[in-house]
Amino acid sequence: MSDPAFPQPAFMADEEIRMFADSVGKFLDRNAPPERVAKWREEGMVERAFWREAGAAGLLGVSVPEAYGGPGGDFRHDVVVAETIIRKGVEGFAAGLHNVIITPYIQAHGTEGQKQKWLPRLANGERVAAIAMSEPGAGSDLQSVRTTALRDGNGYRINGAKTFISNGQVADLIVVVAKTDPSEGAKGVSLLVVETDEVEGFRRGKKLDKVGLDAQDTSELFFDDVWVPAENLLGLEEGKGFYQLMAELPRERLLIAIGSAVAMERALEETIAYVKERKAFGKPVIDFQNSQFVLADCKAKAVVARVFVNDCIERLLKGELDATTAAIAKLWVSEAQGELVDACLQLHGGYGYINDYPIARMWRDARVQRIYGGSSEIMKLLIARSL
Repeated sequence: MSDPAFPQPAFMADEEIRMFADSVGKFLDRNAPPERVAKWREEGMVERAFWREAGAAGLLGVSVPEAYGGPGGDFRHDVVVAETIIRKGVEGFAAGLHNVIITPYIQAHGTEGQKQKWLPRLANGERVAAIAMSEPGAGSDLQSVRTTALRDGNGYRINGAKTFISNGQVADLIVVVAKTDPSEGAKGVSLLVVETDEVEGFRRGKKLDKVGLDAQDTSELFFDDVWVPAENLLGLEEGKGFYQLMAELPRERLLIAIGSAVAMERALEETIAYVKERKAFGKPVIDFQNSQFVLADCKAKAVVARVFVNDCIERLLKGELDATTAAIAKLWVSEAQGELVDACLQLHGGYGYINDYPIARMWRDARVQRIYGGSSEIMKLLIARSL
């Protein structure tokens, strides 16, 4: 928003960042026009060709170092991509998942050979990434995953089922959370990389019919005796998977908080424009004191969310974002998003319930923010441990 209540933080006041944001916006305007996005929503997924276009335009792997085929940006560039996608209404394009959640696993925990092999193809769009954590019987409790990756010759044989996997239909590089030693609990968890076109026994299940995020494919995945070579074990050391997951989750939770904050700002902007134009009882809806008070409360929430999220981004840039603060951000901002978007929909009246209006999609999309990346209840448990 251009509202002075949402000032640009100092760490984003960089001409190169501004130019990058401009190029991302122009790319989305040109390559993701409303009719193309509508087609993605109808089909329940973003076409694979668009991922390659985004890679060629420099929107993927933006913080991957130049030595590994990336543009050598930092988390600010990731923020620009994630925020611009939401502001432009292209939420089904899960570049944030690809850029901020999965690619950093390889950057932070992969060997030199693994980085050289996988990062360039993630940055140019040849590979689309997904991470297979959740299972039919294990969501936030990652220690309870039942998928196994047992040693077989000079590799591992993976067996198990995963569900709720974002990018599940288009991804061809999947980081799989599995037990290399089922008897060891968390210490037996490892991460293995599966390149789907190079293995046998991998199956994609149905594309799940969700409440929101219509254009983002979410799927079941099945691994039936999928053999991968030993060099596909991330970091080449068994039993490090749980540590690797915990090390990267704060950034994932901050990404969700960032998405919630931007969605709040967009919902507020859409609603203010609507109530200024819509009339009831002979005057604009904005002229009613109730409308003003509701929007004042919404703006207060949006400003607080933005200020806190900016502080978290700055902490992450300095390497100082801790798990508790990330959990607070994910919890509070996603809950505030739900409250704000619901209030904004109410001010649209009957039109708010019609999917032709952006606020209706934003209301549906908001619901999952309190679930994925760790539910609000899990965030409270994490925060409580710091008391």
